Amino acid sequence: MTRILILQGHPDADAPHLCHALAESYAAGARLDFPLLCSQQDWEHGELPAGLRQAQEDIAWAQHLLIVFPLWLGEMPALLKGFLEQVARPGFAFKAEGGNPFGRKGLQGRSARVLVTMGMPALVYRYYFRAHSLKSLERNILGFVGIAPIHETLVGLVGQMKAGQVQALQEKLRRLGLRAA
Repeated sequence: MTRILILQGHPDADAPHLCHALAESYAAGARLDFPLLCSQQDWEHGELPAGLRQAQEDIAWAQHLLIVFPLWLGEMPALLKGFLEQVARPGFAFKAEGGNPFGRKGLQGRSARVLVTMGMPALVYRYYFRAHSLKSLERNILGFVGIAPIHETLVGLVGQMKAGQVQALQEKLRRLGLRAA
């Protein structure tokens, strides 16, 4: 396991800030210890790492998923992608039916919201870059296993957000959470 030092440098420790929340999210992700998949054979027939069994159980239990991540180099962070590759395995995320190994989507009946934070303006990501990595996540991972509908929230210019903007965003998410939307 990699030793990681997290230096959260926001000077105001009296109140929670976006930096605190993001650092805690990173720490939570870093606590997951699982190998990256390196072959189709591992993905199809390899043993699911013990630390991810609970994640599969939680996904199976859920009716709605919220996936939150910062845009890194135009994509979801590699740790999140590796996590999704591990948990979305044959027999769980989809099941064989007849001669088709992908015949039945194993996670139908669930909806999702994907929340992506980024340093650039969200409209630039959506219209200039065409939200390519978000669309890939929605189509090639979530949609592939049957999750629908999928809603998205893009939060741009996070480095320039004022306290009132963060509070408004938190309120918006609270309202969405009340509706599981």
